[in-house]
Amino acid sequence: MKVVAVLLAGGSGSRMGSERPKQFLEVKGRTILEWSIRAFAQHSQVDEICIVSRTDCIDDVKNIVTKGSYDKVKHVLPGGKERYDSSLAAIHTYNAQKEDVCLLLHDAVRPLVSERIISDCIEALKQYKAVDVAIPTTDTIIQVNEEGVICQTPPRPTLRNVQTPQGFRLETIRRAYELALQDPGFQTTDDCGVVFRYLPDVPIKVVEGETTNIKITYPQDLLLMEKVLE
Repeated sequence: MKVVAVLLAGGSGSRMGSERPKQFLEVKGRTILEWSIRAFAQHSQVDEICIVSRTDCIDDVKNIVTKGSYDKVKHVLPGGKERYDSSLAAIHTYNAQKEDVCLLLHDAVRPLVSERIISDCIEALKQYKAVDVAIPTTDTIIQVNEEGVICQTPPRPTLRNVQTPQGFRLETIRRAYELALQDPGFQTTDDCGVVFRYLPDVPIKVVEGETTNIKITYPQDLLLMEKVLE
């Protein structure tokens, strides 16, 4: 089984309030993207890395890869308008592979993903065709109607906050998107959601995440990242 880590680095980082996309902001001398690359490059079970970037940042990504001598990075691809366009770019790139391929699709702005999480995802993919990473929800979640009135309060013990990576056997995620793209009403924010909706018979194993596996979204997240790295 060939394990490919796909770093999705196509975001703009508008909520960060920075002129540069947040994946290129530096923390302790390295960009957020580079910290993410290192997490997978240093893992012995990850065979190669594919980075999907904004089209206007391709050269920046290639410079980071070259400067850091990250030999596991085999592809730097342009993404698209929607997040799922970046996932599709990687899926299409590996379609021609003759060996069994597993993709670990990871937000490039989750630079603190641990070796344990990556290992658990890879181990789970030996038995399951799709794997998610999540942590228990600590807040009460409410559902509201169109008038902004609470209509449901789901039981908290059953709820999880989703993280990444999300892992898939290549043929599974490819088939899920084939069906999704035939649906005129297709919308998604994550890849496991595509499998859940369009391949309902495929069980999705949930791997335990970590509170430190944060997605860098706001300026205060940079401070938290610094503290974790210390």
